[in-house]
Amino acid sequence: MKLTTDFFKSRNACAEWLIYFEATFGFEADYQVVLDRLAKENRVSLAHWLLKTVGPIDETLELSGDTKIEGHLFVAGHLHCSANISVSLSIEAGSGIEAGWGIKAGEGIEAGSGIEAGSGIKAGSGIEAGSGIEAGWGIEAGEGIKAGSGIEAGSGIEAGWGIEAGEGIKAGWGIKAGEGIKAGEGIKAGEGIKAGSGIEAGSGIEAGEDFGIYCGLSVCLSMKANYAVLIAKDRPKNLLLGEYRQLSGCKL
Repeated sequence: MKLTTDFFKSRNACAEWLIYFEATFGFEADYQVVLDRLAKENRVSLAHWLLKTVGPIDETLELSGDTKIEGHLFVAGHLHCSANISVSLSIEAGSGIEAGWGIKAGEGIEAGSGIEAGSGIKAGSGIEAGSGIEAGWGIEAGEGIKAGSGIEAGSGIEAGWGIEAGEGIKAGWGIKAGEGIKAGEGIKAGEGIKAGSGIEAGSGIEAGEDFGIYCGLSVCLSMKANYAVLIAKDRPKNLLLGEYRQLSGCKL
């Protein structure tokens, strides 16, 4: 896909971008070539703006075998790796990100649609997907995890900040968040569920048979009544910390 100065003017791009684009590429350049240049120059905010402004294209970047990249990786369309992909900084794709094995980034991972890995997904900062996030093993983020639809991991899910899903959240092992956990549907873990602040689900919340649910682990005692709150259709039987409130609209 070719990008032109006329296209950017029609999108009301700022003068700084127009000057940069013309000085670097002239009046026309390939979308992926522009993203590659922004990755090389460490222009993360501009790459993010470009991907949101132009949107995804119907093309796939295919990476064969284990792939290690120093720096950022910005992809105009879909990113597919047959094995493991490891990027020292951030990964962002206009469409989905898929790996036969693991996906790892020193900073963030973001996809316009879904993120899927045969084994684990790990990011030094946040993980965000326009649709679902799915890993055969665990999902781990130094900051938040956010999905437009569901989040599912074969083992554990852990975030330094919050975890949010438009649909359900499911983990074979435990679920742990430094801040809150929120799901449009149910939350289910094979082991325990721990949140620094509140937990909210559109239906039920379920932990493993011999494990507890801890809500508000990082909340000050004086604030627990407001922020250490679990909201769900029914009270989980293994809620060990936090105040239960029934989901609005549910009847006893």
